[in-house]
Amino acid sequence: MEISLSAIGFAHLLAAGLFVLGLRFLSSPTTARRGNMLAAIAMLIAIVATFLDRQIVDFTSILLAIAIGTIIGAFSARLVKMTSMPQMVAIFNGFGGGASALVALAEFQRLSVQAQLPLPVTVTTLLSVLIGAVTFSGSMVAFGKLQGLMHGAPITSRLQKWLNIFLLLVVLVLMFLIIGSAPSHALFVILTVVALIFGVALVIPVGGADMPVVISLLNSFSGLAACATGFVVGNNILMFAGALVGAAGLILTQIMCKAMNRSLARIFIPRQAIQAEKALHDASGGVSESSAAKSDNKPQIDPLAAAVQTLSAAKSVIFVPGYGMALAQAQFKVVELANLLEKKGATVNFAVHPIAGRMPGHMHVLLAEAEVDYDKLREMDSINPEFKNTDAVIVVGACDVINPSATEVENTPISGMPILAARDAKSIIVCNYDDKPGYSGVENPIYQDAKTICLWGDAKDTISQLITSFSG
Repeated sequence: MEISLSAIGFAHLLAAGLFVLGLRFLSSPTTARRGNMLAAIAMLIAIVATFLDRQIVDFTSILLAIAIGTIIGAFSARLVKMTSMPQMVAIFNGFGGGASALVALAEFQRLSVQAQLPLPVTVTTLLSVLIGAVTFSGSMVAFGKLQGLMHGAPITSRLQKWLNIFLLLVVLVLMFLIIGSAPSHALFVILTVVALIFGVALVIPVGGADMPVVISLLNSFSGLAACATGFVVGNNILMFAGALVGAAGLILTQIMCKAMNRSLARIFIPRQAIQAEKALHDASGGVSESSAAKSDNKPQIDPLAAAVQTLSAAKSVIFVPGYGMALAQAQFKVVELANLLEKKGATVNFAVHPIAGRMPGHMHVLLAEAEVDYDKLREMDSINPEFKNTDAVIVVGACDVINPSATEVENTPISGMPILAARDAKSIIVCNYDDKPGYSGVENPIYQDAKTICLWGDAKDTISQLITSFSG
């Protein structure tokens, strides 16, 4: 079946328009589902148009691969919990980058019979392989850290910076040799291996507190790899879609860096291990004294009764959700408590830090799943001035995003990061699993504050206890 070039061009144009419209709708929680659906339709149109454009003779292997991918994707979407969504996104980024690299390598194999490849083809192939391989290995490291298969803290050494510089120089030399010579499979294989090692070396020194930025940047890399592959295979819609993902990812990365008040260089270039250890020691006041021991001077009262009494008198309440809420699957109980407070006459809002959770927008998705009114989801800049006039703050599984050490202690993994001003509230109720530091490893002095009530344990259970006691 032959399809005219004008029909293929129209399909590409339609897909491009739907991609842009879908991306526009994703900017608001109220239209995000519609945007996601439009983007999915655009991708379907792009795939079908590509199949028809390439005049494929035998679809057997392609349809088999589509069936296998569809089954895996459908089961993953159903079985993977929202708490594991950051890991899933990391894998998607990695597979996207890896696929782009493999397609570019396959195209190089097809064209390598020529004595000398055109320079644009060689350069775009190199970029696709390089960016795709870095994205794949870096994403696998990010997945390992988020899944707990690797240590979440920065894994550094004194030679880390020099190793990265050496690998980058090797990559540049290999690219120069490939461009200046006849097609060489050996050089391309070596470049791919070095790029994979470079991806690991780039991400492994990044700590868990900075992982949202890493995921955002790797998402951008996957788009750039796809864009470069589009140039290699001559597919306009792949170039366009890849450029959209790359640009959107870079913008999001910039927003995340601004939210953390740090540069990409500071995130990816590791500090010396000794300096990091000293910073953690200084921030926590020494590792031998636990938060529980330091709180011995606080009055010993029934924390649940004190929390209920505080909420009974509160006219304004702000919830601060964190990754612990996701782990405990407590979002539905949190919303139930919020609704109960509103029925009692309190004003309720949710303060969402840009890096709360393990990926951008993680808390927004969880709270939307529990049908929280979008107007109650307040960003850090707009909600921070209101904390000082708030009667009670309920912290659910959050630590680093409200840790005053970020602004008061230097040389820690979170130093300089803007935080939610929960400490300014009149009362603070902490519903965290225990008194241990957050993912950054920096202890939180809020736990020892005289106006803080700590309800240790599974957040879903402690919130349930609050609901039962408060409504009784």
